Amino acid sequence: MTTTLYGAEVSYFTGKVRAYLRWAAIPFEEVLSTADVYRQVIVPAVGAPVIPVLRDGNGRILQDSTVIIETLEPARTDDGPTLHPATPLRKLVALMLEAYGDEWLVIPAMHYRWFYDRDWAMAEFGAMNAPDESAENQLAIGQKLAVPFSKAATLLGATEDMVPAVETAYENLLAELDAHFAEHPALLGSQATIADFGLIGPLYAHLYRDPTAGKLMRERAPNVARWVEQLHFEPGGLRAPLDDNDRIPETLLPVLKRLAREMLPAMVDVAHHVRAWMAEHPGETLPRALGSHAFTLEGREGSRIIRPYSLWMIQRVRDHLNGLDADSRRRADTFLRDIGAEALIDFPDPPRLAQHKLTVRPA
Repeated sequence: MTTTLYGAEVSYFTGKVRAYLRWAAIPFEEVLSTADVYRQVIVPAVGAPVIPVLRDGNGRILQDSTVIIETLEPARTDDGPTLHPATPLRKLVALMLEAYGDEWLVIPAMHYRWFYDRDWAMAEFGAMNAPDESAENQLAIGQKLAVPFSKAATLLGATEDMVPAVETAYENLLAELDAHFAEHPALLGSQATIADFGLIGPLYAHLYRDPTAGKLMRERAPNVARWVEQLHFEPGGLRAPLDDNDRIPETLLPVLKRLAREMLPAMVDVAHHVRAWMAEHPGETLPRALGSHAFTLEGREGSRIIRPYSLWMIQRVRDHLNGLDADSRRRADTFLRDIGAEALIDFPDPPRLAQHKLTVRPA
């Protein structure tokens, strides 16, 4: 049975999975998630109108980009490199960067799309759902379908008063990544890892493809644009295995320090909210959101939705950190302190989290 990816070019997390499938040399066909596909395939299979969804070669239905990738990776039969770095510090950094891409870069990704390119995005959604309709009808359809997505920027913290902070932070990140990719083909060196696939979701589907953000990337950060194009379209050149020295490129440190000061304080606060909710609601399933909380970006304080799922991604980082041997743990803790990420050392873990919906199902 052929592996089938149900998704769309406009989709953040479809971009992550598509790039991985190409890099991992897993043959697949992609099916556009039209209204008919949502109705006939996706909703019956996973219970909600979400993408990406993947049907693997064994007929299993997988949903959630991380679950898809982590389920497919052990079954690979090619002789290419593994997704996760073999050395402890690099794997730690890779998992941190995946969480950063999945859970934090949604802020600039949604901001640029819905602040600058709203009509373009709505037309894209219309074309995805009704590819045979006229452009005029596609726009009308998209205007109805995209309402929940168009509100995402504000919910995630990109309110009007936070626009200067969001854009300053993203433009500075672009400059840092551009300097890194001027010297290295991938985030950790010669080979793409889960770190690269975490960042390719926002940096391809939104910040490369969307007109305003795409123009900004090409003009300000051509090395980032080159990395996006290679990883997404021709990733074979990013399969040269990493060496075994476990060093983190110096050019990556500014990005990691940014991750530490922007994302980690917010994640610690989310953890406190989740711990309190779970103590008050023993045995109940966590909701998708728990109200809102304050966060700080470029010296400005904003408000954003509390998403417990973010802690599932942080839990992956903490699991790796807590599983290290004593020497590796000491080295990792020193590195985390050096980049200002000491919050990960004594993170206020809530009770162990699991995904509520079954994400791996027989066909």
